[in-house]
Amino acid sequence: MKIRSLIIFLLFISHLLNAESKHLTRVVPFRDDKSTMVLRSPDKALQLTLGLGPQGEVNYTFSAHSKTLLANSEMGLSGLGKAAKVNFSRRSVRSVWTPVWGKRASVPDRYNELTLDMKVFKIIARAYNDGVAFRYEFPKEKAINDLTQFNFKGNYTAWYYNGERANIGPEKLADCDGTRLPVMTVKADDSSYLAVHEADLSWGEPLVLRSRKNETLFTIASKPSSSWKVIMYGTRPGDLVDSHLLELLNPEPSKDLDFSWVKPGVAVWDWRIAGAQIDSFKYDMSLPSWKRMVDFAAANNMRYLALDADWYGPEFGKDSDPLKGGKVAQVHEIISYGKTRNVGIWLYLNDVGGRRFPIEQTLKQYGDWGAAGIKYGFMSGSPAEKNVRTRMITELCAKNRLLCDFHDGPVHPYGQMRTFPNAVTREYCQAQLDGATVLEPKTFVTSVFVNMLAGPLDMNNGLADLSQKGRTHAPAYATNTTLVAEAARTLITFSGVTVIPDIPEHYQKHPEILRFISAQKMPWLESRTIKGEIGEYIVMARQASDRTWLIGAATNEFSRELAIPLFFLKKGRYEAVIIQDGEDADYRMPTESYKVSKRLVGKDDTLLVKLAPGGGACIMIKQF
Repeated sequence: MKIRSLIIFLLFISHLLNAESKHLTRVVPFRDDKSTMVLRSPDKALQLTLGLGPQGEVNYTFSAHSKTLLANSEMGLSGLGKAAKVNFSRRSVRSVWTPVWGKRASVPDRYNELTLDMKVFKIIARAYNDGVAFRYEFPKEKAINDLTQFNFKGNYTAWYYNGERANIGPEKLADCDGTRLPVMTVKADDSSYLAVHEADLSWGEPLVLRSRKNETLFTIASKPSSSWKVIMYGTRPGDLVDSHLLELLNPEPSKDLDFSWVKPGVAVWDWRIAGAQIDSFKYDMSLPSWKRMVDFAAANNMRYLALDADWYGPEFGKDSDPLKGGKVAQVHEIISYGKTRNVGIWLYLNDVGGRRFPIEQTLKQYGDWGAAGIKYGFMSGSPAEKNVRTRMITELCAKNRLLCDFHDGPVHPYGQMRTFPNAVTREYCQAQLDGATVLEPKTFVTSVFVNMLAGPLDMNNGLADLSQKGRTHAPAYATNTTLVAEAARTLITFSGVTVIPDIPEHYQKHPEILRFISAQKMPWLESRTIKGEIGEYIVMARQASDRTWLIGAATNEFSRELAIPLFFLKKGRYEAVIIQDGEDADYRMPTESYKVSKRLVGKDDTLLVKLAPGGGACIMIKQF
């Protein structure tokens, strides 16, 4: 019996050591013979090596698959004094995150962690299988400068966020002379890709990077903050797109907040439809058009209608009351009407109205009215002030069961959708047909490998009429895509609310494309970037249900043929509906040309598609 009890006890201990969630901690002094510490990813492919100098300075190197990519880079803060004694502790976590919504239904949360307690501040470093991150814990009123460096081993190629304009890049690191905004996406070689960003910016200035010409060393131009500095890694650019590293570095939601009501989905929109005329009906931003859009959304299983600016008066008007002004009576009616059709209504709120009237009262009233969410525009203030206000509004929205979308120069996303799942999207990009510059095909297939790494984007793709004739808010330039590429971009662009800009009748002219957009049932069960190159093309697959996959492909200004392997399917037979550009399709011409074909496929098959210049492909795959 004693032997049997011992065996049971040993099995129980083994089970504990191999459990999905594992925390192992030890604390010992950082002695002279421990002046170099190695932190490896769970799969041991990535390595962060930390070295402690004689004056308490800390340096690091980063390598992947035994290849050094960042060498002898400094960590730390100035103004806090020198470390007299350093202790370290280690921890390993093996867990699973189940997001309310996202790119997939289940996310492994596995990392090894090293903490250096330097008395005057702490360095906490983590290594995941798809990157490393480190942050500092310190009295925020004392730190003067963030000394962090990113000293790249070679003169790699990089791309950067550039506001509501085309991204900067491709640019050699040594050609940078000044500041750059993250996300910074880097190609070291054909099998090594990196991205530099930050996560969990609870306070402080959003990250700004700086370099000097003829150097490959980047430093921090922004003031010290609470965030994780993040180095994402992949052997191909699609690995960066599919990563959840930023979200995992954010804390889980407060147990005091319920997010079960958060539902991602497709939204129709009243801004771009204004002025369009079909037969005797002319669309505008008022109740008759709103009802027409709600009916269309309901008929096609779309969740939302977004009402844009001026519904409560001129959006920048100092006297425009976001609770009593303008068309507020019509808004009450469309919210009620939407409820009868199971379509939620989003309300625009400009920063002027958000500040001149009590924001707490405004958001509570919107929640009490039954609105689905808010689109917040043109927030003012310094980057640090905007971050504080964005977090405050997001939390108020969460308390009032409102989704939120921040527009017009928002603070960059940093994985906050884990803490606040109601933060479903931001216009952290050059949106389709927005501003005074055209969204070029190469900009789209760059943004998905740069901007979209930060989080969900509101890009407003999905036009079904390329001419835009008669639109009140249409820009004076060409659409610059094909009809199929427009539809493909709605799938490729990751967002908790996919806002499409056209009128019902134009979608109804193209039933296969409408079915592709309507089939985008979120939350996604799985997402895979099948292939792609930064600034060239991308192929994205997303799983809408146990039996349905959708694939979107988009290219830059050059036509190309792509072979799309279907390895992600389960065993079984499927029908694939393939929508491709027509023979005369071209982003330079507003021709609505495409062709549709069907074929039976399985997981061992490969689909060949041809993309026009600036074009795309859409594929719906359903299991029998």
